[in-house]
Amino acid sequence: MRHSSEFIAPTKLGTDGSHLASTLYHLAGHTKNHQSVGQSDEVEAAEARVYARIANRLAELIEDVDEVWIDRDDRRELLTLMVTDRDGTSHPARALSDGTMRFLALAVLELDSEAQGVLCLEEPENGIHPDRIPKTIELLQDIATDVEEEIGFDNRLRQVIVNTHSPAVVSHVRDDSLLVTELKETVRSNQRFKRVCFSCLPDTWRVKAPEGVSVVSKGKLLAYNPVVPQ
Repeated sequence: MRHSSEFIAPTKLGTDGSHLASTLYHLAGHTKNHQSVGQSDEVEAAEARVYARIANRLAELIEDVDEVWIDRDDRRELLTLMVTDRDGTSHPARALSDGTMRFLALAVLELDSEAQGVLCLEEPENGIHPDRIPKTIELLQDIATDVEEEIGFDNRLRQVIVNTHSPAVVSHVRDDSLLVTELKETVRSNQRFKRVCFSCLPDTWRVKAPEGVSVVSKGKLLAYNPVVPQ
């Protein structure tokens, strides 16, 4: 994610977050293909809105963020993602933390209307300050398809799957998005083994699945209730 992108780099995020700079650059400049030369002001305004949207999203995580932009080096033919703080100091991607880079990649993915499919993320709380976990979960929910709305341009078919043992993450995920994973003993053909079972919480849309699902009470999640100091 920290690496600069060559001009000829793919304009879609790799599974490891690679091509982040070229993807954001593509999203910001995509409108050039639909504008005439005489509409350069509109093009620049559209590009600025894309960068501003990413900057505003990152500012939810880091208050000191002022701008997010792409530095274009024509001599070396490289694109570098930059973040400028409120003091006017610009930092290249290689100087940003793991948590910041992961959040940036997710923000770009959420913005890319052509990105579809399944996103799997292990322990999204890693590298994130506990106070910023709610914004991370909110971003992941925004990436995923809204099951209450029709699939369309503003509601792409996308699924986000994360695993966690963090009470802070569990407490900020909606009930209908939670699945409890358990090992259950099973006997088949006179052989005893354990299998993984996924269960949902009651009173959610998952209970209405026609094939039937395993349901567990909220009591199963008592261990994930954050302990508030007295």
